[in-house]
Amino acid sequence: MPATKTQDAPYPLDEQLCFTLYEVNMAINRAYKPMLDEMGITYPQYLVLNALAEKDGMTIGAIASRLSLESSTVTPPVKRMEQAGLVERRRSKEDERQVHVWLTPAGRELLMQSRCLGDTLLRRSGMNQQEFASFNRQVQGLLAALGSNA
Repeated sequence: MPATKTQDAPYPLDEQLCFTLYEVNMAINRAYKPMLDEMGITYPQYLVLNALAEKDGMTIGAIASRLSLESSTVTPPVKRMEQAGLVERRRSKEDERQVHVWLTPAGRELLMQSRCLGDTLLRRSGMNQQEFASFNRQVQGLLAALGSNA
């Protein structure tokens, strides 16, 4: 029987959704790390690849917004990705303050290779694709509800 909250104590960690989500995040990162290392990219770089797959040519600011990060956090991994030949950065002709990021052929190839991460997560979850998608929508609903109350 799970422990219950007393007047003077918080809920036990295992009964706190925030802690469960934290542990899930850590477990996903541990599962992804060997595959990302083999591909030669970091998790933030993986996220940038996926953001560009949704809309190639996004500005640094748009990528940062899509990933819920600051532009100053996105710029260093994008620069490293450019040095690795995965993306190309170009200044906007209309507004030189804006830098657009484009996938290179090598970046597109790595993006396709990175599908193994999602496939691995689905397999290890023990859920089928429909259950996994439903669970993701539930978590997204919680995120939306928490965001709307911020």
